[in-house]
Amino acid sequence: MVACSTHSAGRLSIPVVADSIKVSSNEVLLFSAKATGVQIYACEPDPKDSTHYEWAFKAPEADLFDAKGNALGRHYAGPTWEASDGSRIVGEIKSLEFSPDTNAIPWLLLHVKQHAGNGIFSHVTSIQRLETVGGKAPAGGCDQSNLGQKIRVPYSAVYFFYVSKP
Repeated sequence: MVACSTHSAGRLSIPVVADSIKVSSNEVLLFSAKATGVQIYACEPDPKDSTHYEWAFKAPEADLFDAKGNALGRHYAGPTWEASDGSRIVGEIKSLEFSPDTNAIPWLLLHVKQHAGNGIFSHVTSIQRLETVGGKAPAGGCDQSNLGQKIRVPYSAVYFFYVSKP
């Protein structure tokens, strides 16, 4: 189980998480953003047993908001985070922890593997996805009769964006 209590570092709240999803000690928190949107799944054959079917994750689709609730950008397949200023990052999952909420998608630590544009995401090196609510694929409802069907499951999360220490 992971706890997400925070303590203040100036105006930013630093998350307290399991070691497996902590960022490097060479990184500092730049900002956080609340995401509200959906996780998209498609009904597909189970890769381990083609006679069974499962909801396979396809992509997130969410709007990002700053601490004051102002629109900041969007989050979509890649996984990609794109700011209104045109800066964009693509991440890759380094590790995960199950959410304390069993009905929510996992908490993640991601490493940024690609940058584009100049703006708030220009120097981001790591991302944490925490405080998830919802977003999990349903346990059932996927079979041969609805093969290829897509569903959109509402979710929210807080993304923490880190940069290398100066």
